[in-house]
Amino acid sequence: MSKAPLAGTHAWRDRPLPTFTADQKDWLTRGGSLTAHLRELGDVTVEVTRETVGQPWRDEAAALDITPRTPVWIREVVLNVDRVPFVAAHSIVPLHASSGVWQAMRRLRTRPLAELLYSDSSVWRSPLTNRRIDARDPLYKLAARQIPHEKPHALVARRSVFLRQDAPLMVTECFLPALWSFVERREKC
Repeated sequence: MSKAPLAGTHAWRDRPLPTFTADQKDWLTRGGSLTAHLRELGDVTVEVTRETVGQPWRDEAAALDITPRTPVWIREVVLNVDRVPFVAAHSIVPLHASSGVWQAMRRLRTRPLAELLYSDSSVWRSPLTNRRIDARDPLYKLAARQIPHEKPHALVARRSVFLRQDAPLMVTECFLPALWSFVERREKC
């Protein structure tokens, strides 16, 4: 589904870069519900940071094969584990589908999107893709708001497209440093 990257950006990849840590490779490629995986680490809450009509980022428009000016419904959330931000997520759906096939997305409030995506057997998910993101990427800017201290040079993210009745919903998840710190501490115990 991904098209060629824009000049100056990194491509979304089918496999993690060799330079990613083993933990990063694991989390970037885990299938199923990310929320369910996070629940294995602690109490998960969803904090909605933005829901609005907007336009897709250029790489999203290319991946969904829509024009950059196509109106989309945007939902941005932070997935917290025991009140600590672990993941910043950005989801989009073409606006017409947000009041049609994917209308339930607009009524989730603080419930995870996973409840909608994994409870319907007619929903198909594309393979996960991933990449390193830096400060030039709008996803980095979204995620950096959740990092209280020194901002890392780069973060890792994954995304996939869910299809229901041929209507796409793209979910992009950016993993925050607190997740990697938690996983590392847990492995040492």
